[in-house]
Parts: sequence; C-alpha cells; structure tokens
Amino acid sequence: MSRFGAGGPEAAEARARCRQQERHYRLLSELQALVKALPSPCQQRLSYTTLSDLALALLDGTVFEIVQGLLEIQHLTEKNLYSQRLQLHSEHRGMKQELFHRHKEAQQCCRPHNLPLLRAAQQREMEAVEQRIREEQRMMDEKIVLELDQKVIDQQSTLEKAGVSGFYITTNPQELTLQMNLLELIRKLQQKESESERAF
Repeated sequence: MSRFGAGGPEAAEARARCRQQERHYRLLSELQALVKALPSPCQQRLSYTTLSDLALALLDGTVFEIVQGLLEIQHLTEKNLYSQRLQLHSEHRGMKQELFHRHKEAQQCCRPHNLPLLRAAQQREMEAVEQRIREEQRMMDEKIVLELDQKVIDQQSTLEKAGVSGFYITTNPQELTLQMNLLELIRKLQQKESESERAF
C-alpha cells in the first residue's frame, strides 16, 4: 500500500485544515449577510478584513461561550441593580408614609392655637425628607451608571484578550456603537449555529 494513502496523519491534518477553511468561509459569508441589516455608517466601518478576522476568532466556538457568559453576567448585574433601585424606592415610600402618619397624629393631639406652628415645622421636615430622598436616588442612579460602565469595560477587555477584532477599551460613542453591533452579529451567528446543530 502506498505511504500516501488516505489514512496518513498528513491527510488527516489536511482534511482538518480544509474543514476549518470551509467553516471560516461559511462564518464569513453569514457575517457579510448579517452586516447588510446594520445601519449604513456601521456597514461602512466593518471591512472585509474585520469580518474575516471576526470569523477566524469564532472558528472554535470559544468566543460564542465568552459572549454568552458576558451577557449572562450583564443581565444578572442589571437585574440586581434594578432590584436595589426598587428596594430604595420602597424604603422611601415607607419613610414618607410613616412621616405622614406621625404628622397626622401630632396634628390631632395639637391645641388649635399651636396648629399653624406645628404645620410649618412639619412642612420643613417633609421638605428635608424629600430633599434626602432626591439625593439618595441621585446617588443610586450614579452608582448604577458607574457599575454598568464598568461592565462595558470588563466586556471590552475580555473580548480584546480573546482576540476578537474590533474590541478594545474605549468610551467613544461611535466605537461603542460599532462594538454593540459586533456583539449583536456574534449573538445572531451563535443562534444560527445552535439552530443548525439542533437540525442535525
């Protein structure tokens, strides 16, 4: 039998390379099709080279898993921050109700000639509580924005380290939009991949 037969290690390696090449072309052509749905300015910024590099990064499926993990972390963070904000809102509502009841009781026990003074003091107290509530809500909103910004930086850094084309740490709105579109492309490709796997 010839030493160049179908079963040699070189042949197996060549077949594997061929499969990788076919997968790269398929991913690239799917990416090119998906890009057509993006806004025109974004399409122009996604060159053939960028898409080809992205397709290469997606070959072994690791990037799909990374993106899935990042999305899960983001959703958990958003859910957690939302519940913290709801909790604060609930505390504030309770605080105002408790103050309202206290004021009402004080007014019922108050002598008529002292009522104007009591109401003025209660008004000042209510305004101070309202001010405190606004300040706490502002601080909570700032905390939420900072945490979400940090999540974006973590995602950019993780994807850059994974070698995904187009990802690096930036706060430039145009670059962020491009990165969001790239993430969306990866997510859509991942859905297509899992659908075609289920089909077999």
